[in-house]
This record gives sequence, C-alpha cells and structure tokens, in this order.
Amino acid sequence: MRVSVCPLLMIILSVLPLWGQNTATLAGTAKDPAGNPVHGASIRLENALTGFAAETLSDAEGGFMVGNIPFHSYNVTISKAGFASYENQISLRSNIRVTLEVRLEIAGVSESVTVSERVAILVDPEETGTHLQMNESEIENLPLQVGNRGLEAVLVSFPGFAQNANGAIHARGAHNQMTFVIDGMPISDQLTGAFANAVDPNIVQTVELFTGNIPAEFGNKVSAVTSITTKSGLGFGRKFAGQAMLAAAGFGMLSQVTSVAGENGKFGYSATVNTMKTNRYLDAVSLENLHNGGNNERAFLRLDWIPNDRDIFRLNGIAGRSSFQLANLRSQHAAGMDQRQYLGDASGSFAWVRTIDAQTTFDNTFSYRTTQAQLFDSAGDTPVTATQARHLSTITNGSRFNLIRGRHTLRIGADLQRFPISEFFSFGIADPRFNNPAKPDFNRNLLPYDLSRGGRRFEFADQATGGFYAGFLQDNFRWGDFQVSLGLRYDNYRLLVKRHQLQPRLGLSYHLKATNTVFRASYNRLFQTPPNENLLLSASPLAAAIAPPVIAETLGSALAEIRPERQDFLEAGLQQGLGSRVSAMVTYYHKRSTDQQDNNNFLNTGIIFPITLKSIRVNGVEGRLSITPVRGFSGSLSVTHSRAISTPPFSGGLYIGNDAVALLSQGPFRIDHDQPLSVHGILTWTSRRGIFATLSTRYDSGLVANPSDPAQVAADPDFSDLLPYVRLNQIPARVKARTITDMVIGYERFRNERKLWEISAQVSNLSDATALYNFQSAFVGTRLVQPRTAGVRFRIFF
Repeated sequence: MRVSVCPLLMIILSVLPLWGQNTATLAGTAKDPAGNPVHGASIRLENALTGFAAETLSDAEGGFMVGNIPFHSYNVTISKAGFASYENQISLRSNIRVTLEVRLEIAGVSESVTVSERVAILVDPEETGTHLQMNESEIENLPLQVGNRGLEAVLVSFPGFAQNANGAIHARGAHNQMTFVIDGMPISDQLTGAFANAVDPNIVQTVELFTGNIPAEFGNKVSAVTSITTKSGLGFGRKFAGQAMLAAAGFGMLSQVTSVAGENGKFGYSATVNTMKTNRYLDAVSLENLHNGGNNERAFLRLDWIPNDRDIFRLNGIAGRSSFQLANLRSQHAAGMDQRQYLGDASGSFAWVRTIDAQTTFDNTFSYRTTQAQLFDSAGDTPVTATQARHLSTITNGSRFNLIRGRHTLRIGADLQRFPISEFFSFGIADPRFNNPAKPDFNRNLLPYDLSRGGRRFEFADQATGGFYAGFLQDNFRWGDFQVSLGLRYDNYRLLVKRHQLQPRLGLSYHLKATNTVFRASYNRLFQTPPNENLLLSASPLAAAIAPPVIAETLGSALAEIRPERQDFLEAGLQQGLGSRVSAMVTYYHKRSTDQQDNNNFLNTGIIFPITLKSIRVNGVEGRLSITPVRGFSGSLSVTHSRAISTPPFSGGLYIGNDAVALLSQGPFRIDHDQPLSVHGILTWTSRRGIFATLSTRYDSGLVANPSDPAQVAADPDFSDLLPYVRLNQIPARVKARTITDMVIGYERFRNERKLWEISAQVSNLSDATALYNFQSAFVGTRLVQPRTAGVRFRIFF
C-alpha cells in the first residue's frame, strides 16, 4: 500500500522553526544637504561578476532597506532627479545589518559623489577558497534539459563537477557528498531524480557554491556546499503579484509553474507550485526508452516578518512527491516488468534573528524534514524482483552568535541533529539464468533466495535513531593585503558506529592590487558522515551474508563497519581580473581520505546502498572564465580535470549482479568519478528589444565504465547496440567522449518597464548525439543521455 505524506503533517511542518540567517541586510537613510529626508530615491545594489542586483526606493522619511543579500562585495548607487548620484563599494559578509547615512548633493554642484573607488568587481579579495554564485535571472534563461531535472542541472555548469545519470553530479571526486542549505536549513539527503525529489530551481533567488575552504559552520557532507537563498516577498513593492508558466516538450512532457509573492508593510510572502509529467522521467537504460513515464509535484512557501528593528522572523515550507516507472531493458520489457517507485518529502523551517547591538546578532534554528521512498514489484520482474519501504526524518536545532569586533568578523555556533530511520527491503531471484550455478561468477550465498530454484525471498526490516552533534568557531579578518580565515569545528556522530573529530579549516588570500590578482591557499580537515538512506541494510549481517565470497575473502570477514570518511583537503589557486569585463580563476586541489563513502547500484533500479572503501586519493585542476555583461553579451567557461583512485576492500552495500566487484577488489582502481576533462560553456545574449538567447555546450571525455568483456556484451541483446558508445578495450574502460549542446531563444514583452509575458523555444542535445553517462557500472548501472528534444514555454506575469 502506498504511504504518502499526510496533509496535516505538511501543514504542521510548514510552521516549524529552523535555521540561522545566512544573508545580509543593507539599510539607511537618504537626505538632502539640509538634512531633510529624500523620498523616492533609487537605491541599487549590484555585483556584475555574480549577477546579483537589487533595487528599492526610499520612503517618506528617506529610509530604505534591502534584505536577502548573499554575502559578497557590492557597488551601491543612490540617485534621484535633481541630485548628484551617490556611489560606494561595500562589503556585506555577515547578517549584522550594515547602515548607510547618505547626504545627496544638489545636481550641478557635482555629477556624482564617489565615496570609494568604483570599479567593476572582478575579483574577491575576501574569499580564501572556491566560492561561486549564480542568480535568478541567469537561472531562468538557462536551457535546462526538459524533464526531471532540479538544481543540479544548474550546478553542473560550475567547475569541479562530473555529470552522471538522473541528475547525479560528482563534486571533486566525491559521490553525492553534498549539503544543500535552503534559507539556512541543511539538507544532506542524496537529491537525485531516482533517489529523492531534487531542489526546484523556480524557488531560487541566489545559489552559492562552496567547494574549497569550506566554512567551519558547515558539516556532515561537505565535498560541496550549496547555499540557496529563496525568493522573498519583502522588497517586492506590491501586495500581490505573480506569474504562471506553461511548458511542453518531446516525450510527452507537460509542466506548469505558478508563483505568487507580495508584501504588506513588514510582512512578505512567496509561494510556488510546480507540476510535471513526462514519458522520459529517468535517463533511459536502452535506446528505445522503455517503461519510463513519471510525474512530480513540488510546493514551496516562504513567509517573512520584521516586527521591529531588532527581530527578523522567517517561516519556510517545502513539500514534494513523485511517482514514476523504472526504466526497462529490452528483456525486462518483453517479460512485462512493471516496477514503479514513489518518493515523498516535506520540510519546515523557522528562523529568528535577534540584533543584540550594532555589532552583534544571535540566531536560532529548529528544522524538521521527513522523506520516504517505496519500490513496488510486479509479476513480470526479471532477473530480480524487489520491494522497498524506506523512511528518514531529520530534526535539527542550531544556534549562532555573529560578532564584529574591530577587524574581526566572528561566527560561533552549535548544531544538534537527530535522525530516526526505518527500512524494509525484500528481493528474490526470478530468472534461473541469473546467478547460474554452472557459471564461474556464481554466488552461492544467493542460492537460498533464488525463487526460480525453489528458494524464498530475502527480507530485511529494521529501525534506528542516530545523532550528530557539532560546534564551531569561525573568524575572518584582514591583515594588510592578506585576508585570513580561521575555523575550527568539532563533530560527534552516533548511529551504527560512534566517531568524532576536530577539524581545522584554515584559509589565506593575498590581493596584489597592482595587477588585480588574488592568490589563495587553504587546508581543511573534513569529516564526512555515511549516507543515512539504506544504511541499516548495507551495514547489516544479513547483507554481509549474501555478499560475493571475494568480499569476505578480502576482508577476512564479510561484515565490516561503515564509518565516517576522514579527509585532508588542500587547495591553492588564483583569481585574476582581466580588463574591465573578464574574471579568470584557476585552482588546484588534492584530497586524501580514509573510509571513502560511496554507493553501489541495485541493478538498474536507481536504488543505491552505502558502501565504504579503504581510501581514495583525488587530484584536480579547475578553471573558470567569466565575462560580465557587455553589449548584451555575458558568459562563462568552466574547465575541470579530476583523477580519483580508490583502494579496496569494500565494506557494506548489497552486491547483486555486480560482477565487477571481484575485479575491483584486487587493488587500487580509478573509480567512476574519475574524468580527465570536462568543459562547460555558456553564452547569453539579451537585447533591449526583449529578445534573449542562451547557448550551453558541454564536453565530457568520459567517466570510468565497468571492465566488461566486449564479446559478452556483443552477445547480450540488452547491451550489444551500446558497444559503439563505450571503450572497453582500454584501461580503464570508459564511456566515449560526448559533446552536448542546448539552446533557448525567447522574447520578453514589457510595458512601462513591467514585464507582461514571455515566450521561448528550447532544444536539448541540438546535434542529437547518442551517448552514455555510464555503462554497467557497479556504482550507477547503465544510463543514456537524452536525445534531441524540443520544447516551448509561455509565461505570463500578473
């Protein structure tokens, strides 16, 4: 029976409290030379490199406030007819409010008053690690692939990511060890299309990515941290407004997005509902795209209230569900296999920020998130039939003190987290050719669960509650032309194992002003906790008892602990301003980890089970070229090289039909995160007449594939026609290189500077390239890139 998140629970969740605010606020007053308030002055805040811009008007008392600002440096312009413009460059790096008291000179006395040198912000001297950002306007114009794609389709355009199937992205040689922080709410679930409901890009105002010198306030899974600031109704300027979008594309894709927002005095609201159905929900496992339909629905609500000058309150509610078929191989489709999966989630958050004095704030958080996943079997299942019911809840409370003391910006905090888990999983072998006793790869441990030979179903059910407790201290300060970042974090993890670690997070940058160059270096000690999803089964004696004998032979025992990963992480690089429009960044990093975290794939179901390997070593080089807007053009070019070497033995997991485990257990090997080269370029053009176009091109040299025997693949009707797209005769085997180009072109209609409607057309995989993400991988399975798909979108604003 399908279990869904009940409406009452979703209502309760939408009003539960959460996180500490990770955005800045700029406030102030505009006055004339005599000290009288200037009403209706335009205040504009912008950073051309990140693309963020915000604008508001001063009130009758000359006051203004801009909130929800990502931490960064900004150019501020205050102007009104009859007055000289005021220009300044400010740094906003804390949730402690920054106040400007501005006297506007009468026009004619001067054209503008510049408080600090106004130059294009092409480098960030205050950043000591890799920190990138993208904003709402850029995201809206990206040619995101139609179908089931969430925010990961945006993130993959940044350097450091290897693209994989069903939206999965590998950050700097890691699997899915990412934390999403949505308005301060930490989510460390594995957010891929086959495993959980991804973050909806339509709710995002700003997305910030940290992949180097991770701030000490972030823990749990930190190979990459994505901090998301959602859209707010405050500063909207209207009591009610919104937009509705309808889209259609190939594979029967239909979707709609409806958003409303507004403000009334000190109260603001923003809400979004997104629904979608398609006949290609997951990346297909065969060229024919068999049995692959699905739908999802997502909803978001944000409420802001600023009752006085000292307090800020915020409530967030997020819910999602998806129901979809699991893509079939040809043999499975012929047998009538009809497996389906259901995913549901609901989250709630409340943020309270209290201003203690002009240089100190306190914020407190409580959050609750619950997720569930179900797999439904069918009568025609082959070669294995399986069912699953999994439930995970995460309860988090966090407190933060934020202080500015002289040159020091301090952040001190503690987090407490509890996560109850329940799991049920059952399978049985349905095809007598699978795990054949006459074959050399026969696993005798699976024989009791071979239904085709009179066996019974394997069944596992268990539940447990874990805890995660952390504290940190973070200090950032300037010392001449140096910026210093000092962090220290302590984590204590308690579930199936108990481990703790002290983690220094140290960073340094130097600004060479003469050439507009910033040099950076950092060292981080990181503590990565195991995935909670399917962890109980993966680490159980039952799973160990059915593992291939080679696992037991390698370990001396088939049962080994799944422990948190401990990692030493070094990064060094530079950022260079080129002229007045271009910023270039180059970074080298090195990671060395013990107890590497990863997953193994259950056939081609998309269900994955946590594993660890003895160690992993990752080296990489990244580059990014960013072009700020010039004559309507802007763009970026990201380049990534990564080498990832894992060392067995394997621990945990559920190895059924993963023949490669025997080969991979023999010694160090390149894991499927390893990719010599990826290049992702984006070029955007916007016309003053409302026409816009974006071209996105990505080249991937190919992830590591399973070392399959080409002769056996050629004789297998499920995979033989995929041989041209994989290189099995090289070491290591890899899928062939691919270049995928997506394009969108559209028109925006305005009246009196207000957008009325928009229409656009998009083509994904413009050249209709046939390519693989991976092939028979023990970690991911086999998945194909989506073929050429055209779509249209119409959006109306009200």
